[in-house]
Amino acid sequence: MLDIALLAAAGHAAAEHGAEHVEPVAFGLTPPMWVALSMATLILIALKLGVPKMLTSGLDKSIAEIRKQLDEAKALRAEAEALRKEYADKIAGAEKDAAEMLEHARHEADAIVAKASADAKIMISRREKMAQDKIAAAERGAVEELRAKAAEAAATAAARLIAENHGAKADKVLVDEAIGSI
Repeated sequence: MLDIALLAAAGHAAAEHGAEHVEPVAFGLTPPMWVALSMATLILIALKLGVPKMLTSGLDKSIAEIRKQLDEAKALRAEAEALRKEYADKIAGAEKDAAEMLEHARHEADAIVAKASADAKIMISRREKMAQDKIAAAERGAVEELRAKAAEAAATAAARLIAENHGAKADKVLVDEAIGSI
């Protein structure tokens, strides 16, 4: 190092006196050769210490981690797709079930309306028959009452006629005829 400093100082002194610039040389190597030698030495030391292996193993670890993350992402995507498909199927099934329930409800409503209509017709005919029976019973009652009143009126009229037209003599003749016919 001392040689380089001396050479540099000599070079500066010569340059000041108008002499041609001379490159410093140490152990027969110029500065660019020293740079090349130091780079080669650094590379050899790095190779000896296994720096490329450390770099490649670090990169391999990073690559493996990235691959692992990509595989996890693929698995998550597949799982998400499966869930999406499952829920799409559930939605389709729910829509189908809703349509079936609606159709079933319509059929039940139609059946209820038909049953109510039939029940109403049966009830109307039953009430009609009950009304007719009540009317017939009322007619029979009225006819019987009229007959009873007519019989009573006839009996009263007959009793009055008999009382007016028949006396004890006429009754005696009638009683004798009845006894005689026996």
